Amino acid sequence: MKHFKTLAMASAIGMLTAVQVQAATEWNVSLWGKPRAFTAHVEKLAELVETKTNGDFKLNLSYGGLSKNKENLDGISIGAFEMAQFCAGYHRDKNPTITVMELPFLGVSSLEQETKIAQALYKHPAVVKDLARWSATLLMPSPMPQYNIAGVGDAPKTVGDFEGMRVRATGGIGKAMAGVNAVPTSMSATEVRTSLDSGVISAVAFAPHAHMAFGTVESAKWWTTNLNPGTVNCPVVVNTDALDSLSDANREALLGSVDEALAYYIDNYNGKTMKAWGPKLDEKGIERITFSDAEIAEFKSKVAGPTREAWIKDMSAKGIPAQELYDLVNGMITQ
Repeated sequence: MKHFKTLAMASAIGMLTAVQVQAATEWNVSLWGKPRAFTAHVEKLAELVETKTNGDFKLNLSYGGLSKNKENLDGISIGAFEMAQFCAGYHRDKNPTITVMELPFLGVSSLEQETKIAQALYKHPAVVKDLARWSATLLMPSPMPQYNIAGVGDAPKTVGDFEGMRVRATGGIGKAMAGVNAVPTSMSATEVRTSLDSGVISAVAFAPHAHMAFGTVESAKWWTTNLNPGTVNCPVVVNTDALDSLSDANREALLGSVDEALAYYIDNYNGKTMKAWGPKLDEKGIERITFSDAEIAEFKSKVAGPTREAWIKDMSAKGIPAQELYDLVNGMITQ
């Protein structure tokens, strides 16, 4: 009897070990809003990783169920989840190095160029050190086109007409709007529609996908076609300990899928999203506002140089190699 009990116990242990070996590695990923162009690369990454590992590694995507978007970096820092997306402008003091990408009027010309520059910036030792304070490793950017502004009320006919206007604008775009005496207001993207409808703000600076995804086109009466004050930098990060604990095969599946996921994102944005934007404006009867070259030049002169110099001065005072980071970014734009 003892012999049979020993065999049974050995068999049970063997079965338990087999189950443990076969158990998939699962990561929780904190996003917000809903699936849209902004999250297409994360959706694609999850698909690629699961396929490449035959289901051994899965990314469980959560749209707001794990954390508020402004708290995603905090969640990463304590290991509340393994991957997250956030925007630098939500908490500039927590990720000062990457805010260089949010300076107004940098002159980035395409999603492809923005991706290349962001990936180079994310590898800079000062940036790696900056995010390491939050136990975070930068995985990939979320490249976006130039922001423009949709609003209600009287449409601005000159840049000067923004004076006194309350505009939802974060990061460098907020600095740009302040430069023409608008009143930049920072709030989560998920709060924008109700704030616009209630009169808390009169206008919203977003990329086209966000104007559609968060419903500003449902209320807006006008949209600027060429203000192009800049964009925001919204990386995807992973918890460093979680990344280090992956098996070699799963780590390769994750890191080796980034370029393909980004290529999918760019194709989707340049194609599907931008093709839908013009018809959406027409459908909603939204007036297109185009400023003269002289107006845009005046806007840039008031904002670009002063904001850049202030950023370099402030960041340098914090011990950040600000001039070096700016030169890295600007050099890749002008080369």
